Amino acid sequence: MTTITIFAAILLLLVGILLIGGSAIRRPSDGGVKAPKRFDRNTIVIGAGSAGLTAAYLAAKAGAKVSLIEAREMGGDCLNTGCVPSKALIKSARTAAMMRDAERFGLTDAAPGVDFARVMARVKGVVADIAPHDSVETFTGYGVDVIRGYARFVDPWTVEIDLNEGGTQRLTARHFVVATGSEPIIPPVEGVEQSDYLTSETLWDAMATHAAAPARFAIVGGGPIGCELAQSFQRLGSQVTLVEQSDRLLGKEDGDAAALVQAQLEADGVRVLTGHEAARFVQDDAGRTLIAKGPDGEERIVYDALLIGIGRKARLTGYGLEDIGVDSDRTIAHDGRLQTSLPHIYAAGDVAGPFQFTHAAGFQGMKAGYSALFAPIYSPKAADPIMPRATYTEPEVASVGLNEASASEQGVAFELTLFDMHELERAVAESETDGFIKVLTKPGGDTILGAVVVGAHAAEILTSFTIAMNQNMGLAKLMEVIFPYPSWAEAAKLAAQEHALNHVSDRLISVARRYLKWQRGG
Repeated sequence: MTTITIFAAILLLLVGILLIGGSAIRRPSDGGVKAPKRFDRNTIVIGAGSAGLTAAYLAAKAGAKVSLIEAREMGGDCLNTGCVPSKALIKSARTAAMMRDAERFGLTDAAPGVDFARVMARVKGVVADIAPHDSVETFTGYGVDVIRGYARFVDPWTVEIDLNEGGTQRLTARHFVVATGSEPIIPPVEGVEQSDYLTSETLWDAMATHAAAPARFAIVGGGPIGCELAQSFQRLGSQVTLVEQSDRLLGKEDGDAAALVQAQLEADGVRVLTGHEAARFVQDDAGRTLIAKGPDGEERIVYDALLIGIGRKARLTGYGLEDIGVDSDRTIAHDGRLQTSLPHIYAAGDVAGPFQFTHAAGFQGMKAGYSALFAPIYSPKAADPIMPRATYTEPEVASVGLNEASASEQGVAFELTLFDMHELERAVAESETDGFIKVLTKPGGDTILGAVVVGAHAAEILTSFTIAMNQNMGLAKLMEVIFPYPSWAEAAKLAAQEHALNHVSDRLISVARRYLKWQRGG
């Protein structure tokens, strides 16, 4: 957030106060409880993940008195147990895979010597290197009052904090941002509580004590978490069995993309059981066992480690939301400006939904942070953003907007342009030609409805389509951009060119040929 933007927002607020005498800013009551005449804070933010950190930072930089309350690790799930450690692990696993497949680069295949303890120490080191960006000291330096403890609403204007070091503290605020994140879903399967299961949150500490990757690793859930970790642990020495209830992996992604990912997982040696449901967990003579029920009966999967990665749910309990009348079921209900049923309380991040991405949480934290500072003078909408997503398997899968299935489900007409990565010369040079780009456009035009990129560096390639959609640029405008050659980013331009070539009419070609013939004097 630039200094100019901050001062512009503050100026807008001051003008509003002068024009309306501040009457629209002070809400005399909410939830049946009258607001206090004075508040301890302008804003209180609950949760120090991506959404909460962003909201607190903006408030402090604008000069507000803001408290950020967090009992767990600063940085939230992404830094400590999600995006950061998983991507560090993926890099080590991908390097091991490249060593085994060095022949395709003109080198000699080599069996990597996987020192699993050192791999996990590197993962821990990566988290430690990034942690200062989100630390208590950093945010205190920004002017944020960071409080370590659990917050609970005792009325719509007041939270009581059970402090980590003992004791309690009460604070009032004019506005609140609830950014409490999400937690793993554990299915109510027979024997699950005795199964010694791990989640994406508990995996890292558990693996830090292992000298080698678990010999037999069972993973339940074929979404992004399950697929990324299945491929990584297989490449680092485990024999992984991946169990997915639906008939394919990555159910929210393009079907052709999911098929490529499954093919690569199986090529890596992962045993993929789609169409199988975790029926029960048992302990018998063979050891800890997952019984998976499939179309051909039951499969017995003996494991040394078990990961349950079927998804995450919003953290809603323990914060007193239900006591003050904030509507919350699976997520906290809110409007297009992230306001809850009590207008001075905002929700952001996983707890608000519908997205569960760090970048989505940061976006919502920014919008909620602005509103908590300057509503109702300035309260930006956060509804229906153009939201990209990526799964960092090999090949990567990245998408934005609609794909073929979602467009068909919504009854949206579209045209499809397909670009094969074999046509990208940078991909040929690096022997990374598996993959494709699909672009959905409005029929008869070049307005982008969505894009799917599969292959190396897919998340980076997708960015061009995301920017184009965000700025209402059609594919023709994307063709005018000069990309470095040879680059991975150039794939977006080539896909746009493919669309243009597919829409050159026979009549136009005929006219052009007659004109060029006339030029030659024919």
